[in-house]
Amino acid sequence: MLGVIFSTPHEAAPFVEQYTGERFGELEEGAHLETEEQVIAVVGPGKIKAALGTRRLLHEHDLDTLVHAGGAVALADELEVGTVVGATFVLEGDRVELEAPDYPRMPLDSPFDLEAEGTLVSQDHVREDADEPGYWERIADMRDATGYAVAYVAAQHGTPCHIAKGITGRAHGDAAPSTDQQALYRAVATCLQKHMDSGS
Repeated sequence: MLGVIFSTPHEAAPFVEQYTGERFGELEEGAHLETEEQVIAVVGPGKIKAALGTRRLLHEHDLDTLVHAGGAVALADELEVGTVVGATFVLEGDRVELEAPDYPRMPLDSPFDLEAEGTLVSQDHVREDADEPGYWERIADMRDATGYAVAYVAAQHGTPCHIAKGITGRAHGDAAPSTDQQALYRAVATCLQKHMDSGS
């Protein structure tokens, strides 16, 4: 069985509607929806909720694979707003100490055939007023607040994890957020649907 995790109902809504026919907003934070082939869950924003929600989902369901989908902001100039990106590496970005990190930096397989791939850093605490990008931002292509937590818990559980993120805007106010984020989340949902239809 496949597990699909979103952070917010807003991110999940197009996929839920497209895949199950449910109305917008049907799947609330902390809830999940189970079909014969998959479980769709909304864990809530931030790494703590992501970790707890992922752990609960993996304990309650026998999942073969986990996919985390939703939005992220671009850190790399080459990632355009509206692009759906597969994460091939995920980093924990709220650590201060850079030597001998307690949490591994994890390589990931790209979830499916996407036009762009990149490194994702997850941060709950971001200094938007910094004069220069921080260490993690210099080595990552995009940023969210949940991906590392989902991947870390999945790895502890021995469950393969993939991450697909739609670029909603640029970091540090370089560009305005996407004016139609729902269209972007529909694009993410379409990518997920193609993945499931192909059985890959």
